[in-house]
Amino acid sequence: MKIGFIGLGNMGAPMARNLASAGHEVVGFDTAVVAVEGVEIVASAAEAAAGRDAVFTMLPSGSILRSVYEEIVPAGRPGAIFVDSSTVDVESARAAAARAEAAGIGALDAPVSGGVGGAAAGTLTFMVGGSEESFAIAKPLFEVMGAKAVLCGGAGAGQTAKICNNMILGTTMVAVCEGFALAAKLGLDSAALYDVVSTSSGQCWAVNTYCPVPGVGPKSPADNDYHPGFAIELMLKDMNLSQDAAGLADASTPLAERATELYGRYLKDGGQGTDFSGIFPWIQGRSNTAD
Repeated sequence: MKIGFIGLGNMGAPMARNLASAGHEVVGFDTAVVAVEGVEIVASAAEAAAGRDAVFTMLPSGSILRSVYEEIVPAGRPGAIFVDSSTVDVESARAAAARAEAAGIGALDAPVSGGVGGAAAGTLTFMVGGSEESFAIAKPLFEVMGAKAVLCGGAGAGQTAKICNNMILGTTMVAVCEGFALAAKLGLDSAALYDVVSTSSGQCWAVNTYCPVPGVGPKSPADNDYHPGFAIELMLKDMNLSQDAAGLADASTPLAERATELYGRYLKDGGQGTDFSGIFPWIQGRSNTAD
């Protein structure tokens, strides 16, 4: 297929490279000067979209997504498919899809899970919103870049799934950190607690796979001085998106609201550039009377 890829950062570049390696003709655009193996870099987003069978976007915010779609939809070919793999607010995802579909272009919102490592290895999970017809066209491309693609529903459903998944992850990570911090202050060895929780009712991904305590469980960012696998800045972005969505939907999310507040305070209190699980030592250093 002839593919355009807009947004060639830490995630977009390896995704575009994998498409090119699979034999697709890929052109790309980014506002920064970049070079991606197998990808021809063009001068504008519109040029990357013109005449393509499929166009992928990987962008930092909903406002930028809307702006880019204003540029690329008029350049797109009717019958093509536009796939946005950014993580943005649900309303922006729906607005972008509606703009594309009004021009006769298929549209999917398809945010990903798996991080930079998954993008490089081609093992991402795609959470997809849009029509079954568009999903069927894009599925072979998802299979090049990822290990799994799930059609979650109509436009915006992919972003909804991503936001809710990461809200659960962010909230449970705070609970895990609090549990291990309390255990340590009560004199319980962290390894012993891990052996119990990882095989009991408290088990979850934040314990069994990504334990925030150094030297406990499978290797995680905690064992590398909290060098990010998933940066605190990205987790806070997703938590804020979840709270924005909760406000629009009139949904009660008090635990996630509090977790979002704590991530924000951790970021301001020295957390910049760390993994989101780095909130553990910050929580561990707090007292019961901390506000």
